[in-house]
Parts: sequence; C-alpha cells; structure tokens
Amino acid sequence: MIVGLTGGIGSGKTTVANLFAQFENVIIYNADSEAKKLMESSSTIKSKIIEVFGKESYENNQLNRPYIASLVFKDRIKLDVLNSIVHPEVKKHFQQFVNQHNNKDYIVYENAILFESKSNLYCDIIISVYAPLDIRIERTMLRDRSSRATVESRIKNQWLEEKKLLQSNYMISNTKSEKTHFEVIQIHNILTKK
Repeated sequence: MIVGLTGGIGSGKTTVANLFAQFENVIIYNADSEAKKLMESSSTIKSKIIEVFGKESYENNQLNRPYIASLVFKDRIKLDVLNSIVHPEVKKHFQQFVNQHNNKDYIVYENAILFESKSNLYCDIIISVYAPLDIRIERTMLRDRSSRATVESRIKNQWLEEKKLLQSNYMISNTKSEKTHFEVIQIHNILTKK
C-alpha cells in the first residue's frame, strides 16, 4: 500500500514522516530529497536543465541551487518546466523503490507537491499535515534562513492547504507534538488494522 504524505511548506511533513518511520514494517520515500539527489546524479535531468536554464545551472558538476531557485520561485512557468524535467525521473525512481520494498505494510510517499504533480494518483491513501500559516512561515524562515517574502512566494506556488485537506483521507494537525504523535499512531493502527 502506498500512503501519500503531503502538506504545505513548513507544515511538518518530515516530522510526521519520521514518526511513521519508527514503525517496524513501514518505509519512507522522501520525493524532495530524492529529487535533489537525482538532479545531481541523473545525466538525463542534468542535460535537460542545462538546455533550458543554461550552463550556470551547474557548478563543478553540482546543481547551482541558488541560481535555479532565483529563476523558478518567482516564475510559475519556469517552475512548471523544472518540475516537468524532474518529476518523470522521480516517478521512475519511486517505482523502483516500491518494487524493492513490496514486503512492507505500507510505503509513506512524502511529497510536498503530491497533488500538484499528480502523484496522488499513485497513492492508496492520502494524509495531509497542516498547521496555521504563521507557524508554517516561522518554521520555514528558521529552517531555511529565508526572508518572510521568500517563504511567502514559495507558498504561493503550492496548492492552498484547504484544497489539499479536502482531497485527503486523513489530516494531521502538527502544532503540539504529543497530539501529532497520537494521530500518527491512530492512523498507523487503522492502516495495519490493529
């Protein structure tokens, strides 16, 4: 079973994924970190990014993240182009991961843009993590050492939280850690019928 885990930036998806990872027969696939690795290692992705965004996209064979971010987070069309290059390769990589781990009770597919990338179509169950907007902005500013304006522009490129919640099977409020932990255990018990 594939369990999609999503939520807006700063909602605490990775915190929740780490709680699910504590269960013995569950494994996590973090689409964002795998995409970052693939942008470094996949010759297909590299050549397409250089073709579209220029040679400055890579420095010393490493993705020039500040350069790419400066282009895509203020231009929706460029962001869509980047996603159209990266997502097909992530999708292939994820399918290989699923095949390797089909003995697990379920696989948690953590993806910030689960709905936007239509990856929700591969999931049996969808969980959305949510938190108040101010908390999400504060968390992201601290984590990324970003300005409020930068975080807000990134939020504008994601679906509204309410829209995600309406299309989810389960919702986890991530403001109080004990409550979040309890909700994860409840959902795990339902998914494994304990």
